[in-house]
Amino acid sequence: MTYHVPTDRLVLSSALQVARPTPAARARHSLLSLDLGRIARHVVVYTPGPDDLARLIAAAAERLPGIAPASVVHRVMSTNPDSVQAIAPRNRFDAAAPRGEGFVACLMLNSKGLRALKAGSLDAADPQAHFLAGQFERPAGIYVWAVFAPGRLAGGVATVFDRLTSPHYAGADFYARAATAEGAALLAALGFVQGGVRGGEAARSLHHLPRGAQTEKAPPYDTYRPGRGGIGIAVARNFDDVARVVALRAAVYMAEQACPFDEEFDGNDVSGTHLIGYVDGEPAGCLRLRFFAGFAKIERLAVRAEHRHSRLAFTLVKAGIELARVKGYRLIYGHAQRRLVNFWSRFGARVYDGARELVFSDFDYVEMLLETEPHPEAIGLDADPYVIIRPEGRWHMPGILDRSRARPVTRPSVDQPRAS
Repeated sequence: MTYHVPTDRLVLSSALQVARPTPAARARHSLLSLDLGRIARHVVVYTPGPDDLARLIAAAAERLPGIAPASVVHRVMSTNPDSVQAIAPRNRFDAAAPRGEGFVACLMLNSKGLRALKAGSLDAADPQAHFLAGQFERPAGIYVWAVFAPGRLAGGVATVFDRLTSPHYAGADFYARAATAEGAALLAALGFVQGGVRGGEAARSLHHLPRGAQTEKAPPYDTYRPGRGGIGIAVARNFDDVARVVALRAAVYMAEQACPFDEEFDGNDVSGTHLIGYVDGEPAGCLRLRFFAGFAKIERLAVRAEHRHSRLAFTLVKAGIELARVKGYRLIYGHAQRRLVNFWSRFGARVYDGARELVFSDFDYVEMLLETEPHPEAIGLDADPYVIIRPEGRWHMPGILDRSRARPVTRPSVDQPRAS
């Protein structure tokens, strides 16, 4: 397998150009599962000197027109010599006169540089020193600047990445960009995922390889993690989750408010989105959202009696508002019990001019409306299509269909004959 990870100028954007690998090759080259000990027997990774680096860049330029000049690379290496690692076949390596045949170049970004990368304001063709972390400074993120690894040197890329696990680099996530479908598929095979980085359009276009110590902040509607204490919110995604919602609302509305079953479970539960609030791992509250052409509706907020002095109700409502905003809604509508108008007003909702009063299930209600600002990461038609097909409320992280893109196109139901 031969691949190159160039950029338009040694990485203004990582324009991966790659021969389409076989499924076996994809699995074999996963950065997260490679047998590095086996690979290391065949390659040597080292820091190139000025002459060696200039020759490598010249060699790469034959395949990658427009590659940045050696002067830019030397300037980056002056800030952090670890930024470029050369790769050579072990059977041809001479320590007295090292001669690399491939290389991996990375930008070690400080926090300011990582913010610039996500905002799209980092000039990767001519990175400024104030965006770069020094050799003995732990970077906030590592941007894969360029990779040139022809032939059998491809496996050396994983060896370079493995070297970046010293205390100064451990836990710093990797980032990259791909300008071609083949490049994106290769990054996926190496363990990168696209679209999981929170931020604007530039951030969402990044491919991301998380390494554990630094994680993107979860949105308020996806904060529940099994085994973690405190309050957590999750979207109901399976029948067990729906059973939790039914139990919570039965305990609150049917048991406490004497609401008839057919009025509480009104035929809208299979068409709505449910949020479940957990307290120390135990289901403690829930909320339902339904979506219409120009507005979202928040309803059926229920919190168990023993948790009504906690922040769970506020956390659930804020999570519901945020989820609606990410889906592109700016108008959020609801029917508030008259006695709870002040509660809903804390979120910015108001009884608007012309609001109507209504009665159902033995309580009096009034219409309320919340007008919000556009969400900076609202999902629209211009969003990454892989984001749009992710599970509800998990748009911020790659899903199973993202990972499936690393497989080759086989069209099994069309191109393969059926067994008789």
